[in-house]
Amino acid sequence: MSDESSFDLGEPPQPHKPEAYRVLARKYRPQTFSELIGQDAMVTTLGNAIKRDRLAHAFLLTGVRGVGKTSTARLIAKALNCIGPDGQGGPTIDPCGVCEPCRAIAEGRHIDVIEMDAASHTGIDDIREIIEASRYSAVSARYKIYIIDEVHMLSKAAFNGLLKTLEEPPAHVKFLFATTEVNKVPVTVLSRCQRFDLRRIGADKLAAHFAYVCEAEGVEAEPEALMLVARAAEGSARDGLSILDQAIAHAGIEGDKVRADVVRTMLGLSDRGAIRDLFGLLLSGDAPAALASLRGQYDLGVDPQAVLRTLLETVHATTLIKLGTEANPAQSAEEVKALERWAAGLSFPMLHRLWQLILRGHDEVARAVLPIEAAEMALLRVIHASQLPDPGELAKQIASGAITVGAAASPAAAASAEPAMPRDMAELAQHLETNNRYSLAEQVRHLLRPIRFDGTEVEFASTRPLPIDFVRELSAAMRETTGKNWKLLTGSDTSGKTLREIEAENAAAERNAVLSSPLVAAALEAFPDAELIGWTKTGS
Repeated sequence: MSDESSFDLGEPPQPHKPEAYRVLARKYRPQTFSELIGQDAMVTTLGNAIKRDRLAHAFLLTGVRGVGKTSTARLIAKALNCIGPDGQGGPTIDPCGVCEPCRAIAEGRHIDVIEMDAASHTGIDDIREIIEASRYSAVSARYKIYIIDEVHMLSKAAFNGLLKTLEEPPAHVKFLFATTEVNKVPVTVLSRCQRFDLRRIGADKLAAHFAYVCEAEGVEAEPEALMLVARAAEGSARDGLSILDQAIAHAGIEGDKVRADVVRTMLGLSDRGAIRDLFGLLLSGDAPAALASLRGQYDLGVDPQAVLRTLLETVHATTLIKLGTEANPAQSAEEVKALERWAAGLSFPMLHRLWQLILRGHDEVARAVLPIEAAEMALLRVIHASQLPDPGELAKQIASGAITVGAAASPAAAASAEPAMPRDMAELAQHLETNNRYSLAEQVRHLLRPIRFDGTEVEFASTRPLPIDFVRELSAAMRETTGKNWKLLTGSDTSGKTLREIEAENAAAERNAVLSSPLVAAALEAFPDAELIGWTKTGS
């Protein structure tokens, strides 16, 4: 009889389980300081502190989302606890990444590196646990390190409970705080930390990093597509990698490389070539073609607000070119050529006017019930303004005699070319109000007693002390609003009346006249307790 065990074939082979996909933002999280993008100043400062053994007991890392605050905190934890491949190393700005502390920290399993999310642990009880645990030495590492993310979300009681330990922590403890809203962190906490402001990452550096990621992933991508992703990331490496992940997935579906037009459609961005055409149409005053261009982009799914945002970028880029700033290397040759042409043809006042008009339109579209209609009206306003002469240039032409004013103008137009000159105190106060000098106008009405008003030479007195700078400010205001120098003199004759006194006397005279009228007199006689509290002045 055969042995039954000979029929035991063992456990059948199991199908191979594919490794779970890791998103790019996690897969390419920096593991060394050299992989940290755009934070050279912080790395240099930290490296010098480690070399000179001048390590702070608490670090505060702040910056916009996705610049690497939490990654930097973990790198600092590795740098402080690295023991080197041979187990004999000390703190270093270049952790080996192969020793047990480095690997355990990178994998998030080191017992002495405790990460806490302050968004879900906001109370004093959570901080009390940290304070109690911090008294005990590290189990296996050089330092016991607490990484608290979004620290600004701790409660006031939690912050207060942390202060004493934060100021005088045990020698074996380091605190690493990360936050996107440093203004919400109490000053008492800030003063006890060494602060590092992580910079927003530039679009060119992000695009270069994304090119490296695409090469590592075996994906082809157009440089313009990567620049679009970098701009959309707004300085955040994590956001950019998430967008790139989506773009690569889209390219996989299409069976093609990551193309700029696909990324633009995916992000809902307007085509920069179409924006250049639209900007040219605005400057040429071709309203029908400009509105047709806007509608064309809208029909393709482009947000009207995105169109205006890109127009703002175009105005800004043109202004920089006019200032002599070097062109952005990420811009295409066609774009640079167009910017240079516009910079040569537009004055600074005109560029400032375009910026204000488009910015106003952008804000209106953001709040509008009908966004595309609001965008069309904003563009029409820009077209109208672009046809108006530049005030500065017009003034130069008038001064040089290239344009004559008044020869062919009507008498009314000629009269309006010069500002009307005040002839008495009442007109002076009204002139100041018309030109938004309300405070000065009130002082003229209440304080000044006229002595002489002769053209631009005015003499006055006051029964009350005048403000120290009153005469200087009034003179400057009149010079600015009339274009003429005014001579203001103070005298001693206080017999004149202020405008307020005259108004009060006129009001009293009108009241007396009303009271003495037969109709009102009869009414008061019939109703002795009646009072006159108001009246309507009528003229014949």
